[in-house]
Amino acid sequence: MITIFVEEKNGTRTPIEVPTDMNLSLMEILKASEYSIPATCGGMALCATCHVQVVEGEAFKQATETEWDMFDTLPAVPEGSRLACQIRLTDEMEGIVIRPLVLED
Repeated sequence: MITIFVEEKNGTRTPIEVPTDMNLSLMEILKASEYSIPATCGGMALCATCHVQVVEGEAFKQATETEWDMFDTLPAVPEGSRLACQIRLTDEMEGIVIRPLVLED
């Protein structure tokens, strides 16, 4: 088990304990934790409705080429942008801080 943190709009960080032995994606964990992550495409990296920002965890801030293809469709892409469906949770992610960016005004 590891602990990841979800940073809310007001700056509050909520810890979530996550198993790393089940090959789950960050998107699946966020949905199971009742965060409003539409994940319209079901985790296929085709819609960008699971857009998050990695706030802390430098090693996990680098988006893949597939993710950048989807980010080209978004009006704003802050540094550390990732698609939660493309992040598989591992022991190395202990303490990572993410901020959901989906459907923000």
